[in-house]
Amino acid sequence: MSRLDISTLETWLWDAACAIRGPIDAPKFKDYILPLIFLKRLSDVFDDEIHRLAHEFGTERKALTLVEKDHGLVRFYIPQNARWARVRKRSSGLGQYLTDAVRDVARHNPRLQGVIDLVDFNATAAGQRIVPDDYLHRLIDILSRHRLGLDDVEPDILGRAYEYLLRKFAEGQGQSAGEFYTPREVGILMARILEPGPGMTVYDPACGSGGLLIKCHLRLLETHGIEENGRRKLPPKVAPLRLFGQEINTSTFAMARMNAAIHDMEADIRLGDTMRNPAFKDESGRLKRFDLVTANPMWNQDFTYDVYENDTCERFTFGIPPASSADWGWIQHMLASLSDKGRMAVVLDTGAVSRGSGNQGSNRERDIRKAFVEHDLIESVILMPENMFYNTTAPGIILVVNRRKET
Repeated sequence: MSRLDISTLETWLWDAACAIRGPIDAPKFKDYILPLIFLKRLSDVFDDEIHRLAHEFGTERKALTLVEKDHGLVRFYIPQNARWARVRKRSSGLGQYLTDAVRDVARHNPRLQGVIDLVDFNATAAGQRIVPDDYLHRLIDILSRHRLGLDDVEPDILGRAYEYLLRKFAEGQGQSAGEFYTPREVGILMARILEPGPGMTVYDPACGSGGLLIKCHLRLLETHGIEENGRRKLPPKVAPLRLFGQEINTSTFAMARMNAAIHDMEADIRLGDTMRNPAFKDESGRLKRFDLVTANPMWNQDFTYDVYENDTCERFTFGIPPASSADWGWIQHMLASLSDKGRMAVVLDTGAVSRGSGNQGSNRERDIRKAFVEHDLIESVILMPENMFYNTTAPGIILVVNRRKET
C-alpha cells in the first residue's frame, strides 16, 4: 500500500486552506484544519482497529459491540457522532456538531483533553459565524479525500501538515516552520546515531510536534520489534522507551501530545519555557537526567543575560553565551540533562561551531566550545547539505555529545 506522498499532501492541504479562505485570516487556517485532520486520523485508526478485531472475533458488528462494552480494546474510543462517516453525512448545524464531536472524543479519552477540543467551530464574532457551515462542509469534503490510518500516512503526518500550513500561510506573521519541524531524513539520522535501547529515557527540551521523539520510538521498533498483524510492535520482554519533552508553543505542544497518543508512546510532554523554567526536575530541584537527548532548538535565539545569571539549576558552568545566540546555552542545558553515560544529538546552525574562531581575545562561544573539547565531550560534528530546512538555505549541523566515550 502506497503512503500519502509529500506532493499529494501539500496539494490536499492547499485545497483545504482554500475551502475556508475568506472567513478567516490565513494564519488561522491551521487552527481549523489541524484538529479536523487529527479527528479524521483518530477515526480512521479506530476503523482499522475495528477491522482487525472483526478478523479476530468474526464480524464487524460483534467487534463494535465488544468495543462499546470495553473501550480498552482500542487505542482511542471514538463515539459514533465523531466517526468520520457520520461527520460527512451531517447536513445542518455542522459547526456545533463538530464542536460537540471533538469534545465527546476528549471526554471519552482523557489523554486527549486539552488537545483535540480547543477549537469552537461554531464561534461567532460581532454576531456572525467566523466560519459558516458551507465553508466547513467544503473543508470536510476535501479532508475526506484521503485515508489517514496507521498504514496510510507517515507517523508524523500532523507535524508535516503543520509545517506546510505554517510555511505557506503563517511565516509572514513572524512564525517560522523550521522552529517546529525537523525534516524527516534528519530525524531518522539522529535516531540512528543515538541508537536507543530498550527502557531508555529520551528527552527533547524543544520538542515541537514531537517528531524527533517519534523517530527514536520507531528506531527501537525497527531494531527490537516483531511483526504482528502486519504491524511492528515490541515483544512483551522488551521495555519501551520513556519519552520526555517540553514545548513553549501551545499549538505545537498539543500536537506533540496528539502524536504521542496516536503512537501509544510513553511520553510525558509538558508546556513551558525550557530555558527559563525547565519542567523536569527531581525532588531536590535539580534537573532530571536522561540516557539520550535529541533536539532541534530554534537557532540563534536572543536571550537576555538574566536567563543565565538567575539560573538555579547549575546549567551554564562552561560559560554564558552572547545575548545574540543561545545555541551554547541550549547545549549546556542538554548536557546538564544528560546522565553520566548519556549521549545527545542536536541540530544547530553551522555558526555555532565556527563563530569567534579567528578572534585573538575573549569570545564567549569559542570559549564554551573549547571547554567542551577539553572535557572530551564532542563525539562528532556532521555537516548537512544546504536547503534541507524549511526556513533557511543554511546547511546546519548535527552535534553529537558523548559523556562516556569508548576507549
